[in-house]
Amino acid sequence: MIAVLLAPLYANHVAHTDPFRSGLSAKIEVEGKTVPVMQRSTEGLGLGVTPIGPTWSGEYMLGADTQGRDVMARMLYGGRSSLLIAAASTVLTLALAAIIGVAAGYTGGLVDGVLSNLIDMMWAFPVYLLAISLSIVMIGKTFVLGPIELSSSSLIIPITIIGLVYVPYVARPVRGRVMTIKNSEFVLAARGLGVRRHRILMRHILPNVLSTLIVFAPMLTALNIVTESALSFLSVGVQAPNASWGTILQDGQSLLYSRPTVALAPGIAIMVTVLLLNLFGDVLRDVLDPKSARGR
Repeated sequence: MIAVLLAPLYANHVAHTDPFRSGLSAKIEVEGKTVPVMQRSTEGLGLGVTPIGPTWSGEYMLGADTQGRDVMARMLYGGRSSLLIAAASTVLTLALAAIIGVAAGYTGGLVDGVLSNLIDMMWAFPVYLLAISLSIVMIGKTFVLGPIELSSSSLIIPITIIGLVYVPYVARPVRGRVMTIKNSEFVLAARGLGVRRHRILMRHILPNVLSTLIVFAPMLTALNIVTESALSFLSVGVQAPNASWGTILQDGQSLLYSRPTVALAPGIAIMVTVLLLNLFGDVLRDVLDPKSARGR
């Protein structure tokens, strides 16, 4: 987290490069010698060029990609995009799921029927199929919402797509939790005392639902990182000139045998980040729900 926040400092003062500008003709100094970033290929007939490999120093620490751009600098900037999209889409998912789940579980009747059927319809679609379908429809278009204009490269588009597809998976548990609390003894007692519905909702229902949403947050963020990376790898996620771990993985696909660090670096970053978020989610669940910890 700290490393990706310091991406501009690394690019400007350590790597001395613009990670979004092509460096096909760039040259750097390695062990006292000036060498081109894009080196003549030594394989086969010797045609074409191959990006420089890891220097393990400030400039091109992890080597260059097919455009001669610094992989380490791009990975740090890509991490900013991936984490921003994952965090923002998590907030969007939790907010929508809380509204739908509480409305369905607490109101019941017709409202519950309509919202539950809507959730079931979204649930029927495989997550990635739904995400890819929405991305294909939205990517490449410009959306004008009053004074706000969203281009195809805006990060708001993947945030919205990822935030929507996981709503049913959170709304269902929230609805079930609300229905359980609504029929609990302390809520029934409050109703018997004549406490108004909105007061019961604010003082008893929402505080109990909040703990459920907090437990979902880190695990959902980890899931969103993987989803964003998958969509970007398929070219229907983050669009140029922005970069994410998924787009860098795609850039490194053609270099997997000659310069594997281009693909391995963001892959390892995704794996470590997701693992840490899942571990944090387990700890958070144990703190907020001690019964589940004793049960394991």
